[in-house]
Amino acid sequence: MNEAQRDIALFRYSLIREPADPGLTTRQRGALVRELAGADHAGPGGRRVKVARGTLDRWIRAYRAGGFEALAPVARTGVPVTDERLLALAESLKRETPRRTAAQVAEIVRTAEGDGPSARTLQRHFARLGLNTRPDGSAPQAFSRFGAEAPGDLWTGDALHGPVVGGRKTYLFAFIDDHSRALVGYRWGHSEDTVRLEAALRSALAARGLPRRCYVDNGSAFISKQLLRALASLGIALVHSRPGKPQGRGKIERFFETVRLQFLVEIESKAPADLAELNRLFSAWVETVYHRRVHTETNEAPIERLMAGPPPALPTPAQLHEAFLWSEIRTVTKTATVSLHSNTFEVDAALVGSRVDVVFDPFDLTSVEIRFQGRSMGSGIPVVIGRHAHPQARPEAAPAPTPTGIDYLGLLARRRDAELASAINYAQLSLDGSEVPHSQDTTTTDHDDEENQQ
Repeated sequence: MNEAQRDIALFRYSLIREPADPGLTTRQRGALVRELAGADHAGPGGRRVKVARGTLDRWIRAYRAGGFEALAPVARTGVPVTDERLLALAESLKRETPRRTAAQVAEIVRTAEGDGPSARTLQRHFARLGLNTRPDGSAPQAFSRFGAEAPGDLWTGDALHGPVVGGRKTYLFAFIDDHSRALVGYRWGHSEDTVRLEAALRSALAARGLPRRCYVDNGSAFISKQLLRALASLGIALVHSRPGKPQGRGKIERFFETVRLQFLVEIESKAPADLAELNRLFSAWVETVYHRRVHTETNEAPIERLMAGPPPALPTPAQLHEAFLWSEIRTVTKTATVSLHSNTFEVDAALVGSRVDVVFDPFDLTSVEIRFQGRSMGSGIPVVIGRHAHPQARPEAAPAPTPTGIDYLGLLARRRDAELASAINYAQLSLDGSEVPHSQDTTTTDHDDEENQQ
């Protein structure tokens, strides 16, 4: 029974399930069948169909005689008219060189035998034999469905390419608990690098405890030696998927599909202002919607299934700090110094010529610790500091400052306008006709008075 036959059988069974009940009387069964025959039903292909009463009675008899299998339609098989010998030759040619197309095989058969089936006939023939998908005749690979037995047994991590926020593309690093389907750690960032990955993982470890294993892919951020050091220091096994075999990450891929359909679709209609807003909105969706909704496979809410397990083993702040320090191996020079990304540090002279671990915070390269064979040899003394942070430890871009609303040049222009309005315009006064005669009259009057006095 193929998938199409099974769908039809399920449709027929859904209709006759009640009237086929042997506990019903003939009258009760007749009433149900008449009701079904008079209604429209959604068929296997989604279109509305009507089923005659006689057809329903026939399906009931078939189900009683042969069970569910008897409801499946019988596949029609025609009598082949093509020479069996030519079909066998075509099959051999296809198996011999699987990359041969049906058209190529048909051409070879015609050339060798003088006649042969058409390419379309061979294509159908190869499809019946399964040679189009597995030309060598091998059986398809079977994958068993894996599920962790308890919370914390296995975390799976991966990255999702997200929307553009603040003019830059975003990436989501997330870790999901395999048993509960709860999202234990997550963080949106503007870079798909180790720093953003460790930020998501660190918050997961601090809140949800230490898992036994962490399963990731082979992306550059997931194969970094710094991630391996962090998990090894906490006793967590790091497992990478085999290249080309991503089946083990199906649960987190399914979660990412949920993110696209339920979260990102809302972001498209109203984009967040910055990365901080995106993380705030995503956290609200995860904790209030995803974690509280019953999962279709576990039949439990992810957060309830996670919390039903034993209390997690939480790392101490000191353990987390140590785990997420970075380290580089350096050889101590003859002058008892080591170099680290344009910085030079003086170390114990007894270490000259030795290979040491330089342990540091990637966001602060001004202070390093020197370790030799697992023992601390003290802090390096800064001699030359040319860089304050690791090249990969790029902080997220700061949000754009809030506009002050101050128009400096506009203020200057208004101030100048005010000054001009309050100043005396002497040129305008000299051109005012009403003032000039008055001034002349006054002068003449004064002159006449002087003459009168004489």
